[in-house]
Amino acid sequence: MQNINILNQSSAILLTIFISILFLVLGILYSRKYQGINNYLVANRSVGIFSLTTSLVASALGAWILFGPASAATWGGIGAVIGYALGTAFPLFILIYLGEKFRKNFSKCKTLIEVIRIKFGLKLFKLILFLSIFYMTIFLIAEVTAVSMLINYISGTDLWITAFIIIFSSLIYTLYGGLRASIFTDNIQFIVLMTLLIVVFGYLISFNYSEFNFNFIKRNQPRLLSFNNLTNFTAGLTFFVAVAATNLFHQGNWQRVYAAKNNEVLKKSLVISFLIIIPIVFFMGFCGLISVSANNSVIPDLAFFSLLLKDKVWSLSIIIILLSISLTVSSIDTLINAISSLIVVDGNKILKFNGDYLKLSKYFIIFLSLIAFYIASKGFSILYLFLLADLFCCAAVLTVFSSFYNKSIKEKNSYISIIFGLVIGLMLFPSPDFTKSILIGILLPHNIFPTFMSQSLLFLSFFLATISPMLTWKIK
Repeated sequence: MQNINILNQSSAILLTIFISILFLVLGILYSRKYQGINNYLVANRSVGIFSLTTSLVASALGAWILFGPASAATWGGIGAVIGYALGTAFPLFILIYLGEKFRKNFSKCKTLIEVIRIKFGLKLFKLILFLSIFYMTIFLIAEVTAVSMLINYISGTDLWITAFIIIFSSLIYTLYGGLRASIFTDNIQFIVLMTLLIVVFGYLISFNYSEFNFNFIKRNQPRLLSFNNLTNFTAGLTFFVAVAATNLFHQGNWQRVYAAKNNEVLKKSLVISFLIIIPIVFFMGFCGLISVSANNSVIPDLAFFSLLLKDKVWSLSIIIILLSISLTVSSIDTLINAISSLIVVDGNKILKFNGDYLKLSKYFIIFLSLIAFYIASKGFSILYLFLLADLFCCAAVLTVFSSFYNKSIKEKNSYISIIFGLVIGLMLFPSPDFTKSILIGILLPHNIFPTFMSQSLLFLSFFLATISPMLTWKIK
């Protein structure tokens, strides 16, 4: 990625260290009086509306919102924007119903994986445990990579420096204070990021008023607003299905479901979070529509920044660094504690270990963090791996969550359904260059399939991986 060097490296590094250390100190000081395993895992099930709402929003909105929605909008149009916004928020809407059911029927549980083990047994439990850890590890790597590349873009700072500072500081306070520390720092990060987003949005609208509207897009890139454009439609559905499915397997969300003081607190927090997230993600996607309408050759990943930083305003670069680090740390501490909680609660069902599973979980997280540090410091693109993780979640989502309402879905049947959906999805999942799949282009030639299929591989793989498991639900 090119860099524009608005800030010098020393300033960027000092700013990154200052913000990271601030969250580290606040997290440790606050969580010192909230020790114990229940506080570490579910904050002693005592979190109120404000803290739960701010934590849900801050955890959901990682640094990816500065890249993903705007990038998707440059090729997927208004459909991708709507799909991204609804897909990010929709799991919170589903948790309104599932969360209350889980709290009632599995009141002593602390994780989704624990619920699956109790309901189904060890075979499906192991599959979903692997799926969840795989997805959250990719998410962790993506967040660290995104913020490292952003600060490199603004200041030329080496990727490894940012990655080390962010990971090291987040590990210290999260592994010490657990969910309590994560939720408390989320409260602060929420206030910071909402303030900065208001400033950024205000700047973009006021200084680009003549361009910041649908008429400007319609004049320059009418295809992006056309619902008759097949790409807009398939992109919207693809992002909705993929983002919604993966977020339902995010253990950080389920920890917060069980951390709520009561069902009323949970319901109100989820509704408010849902309403906050949709306009934020939509606006970020809308920036991508404006950016590509103003410059058809804009780099998709930089669509948002090409608008905000086109005049290279020093103060805006400071705001972007503050915003990106707040977004990243709020997601990273959630992921660290979420993965740790899975090992603490259910590690003894996988590993034969006579020691302290809390300590073991911390070693495991440090190992995963080293992997994240290495990949982020190299600047590798992990989009393809992220899409693969999304596919795993899509294949499992309907079977797992429908089983809590459909009593006929048993463990063996569920396992077969998920594997069936995954195989169907993988057969159509596009190659890294997105030109072919195992079925279309490798096993069989392109020309025997309709053009729609060969041009919509990602959409078809996600869509069929999601719905095809239903075909096997009645198999005995």
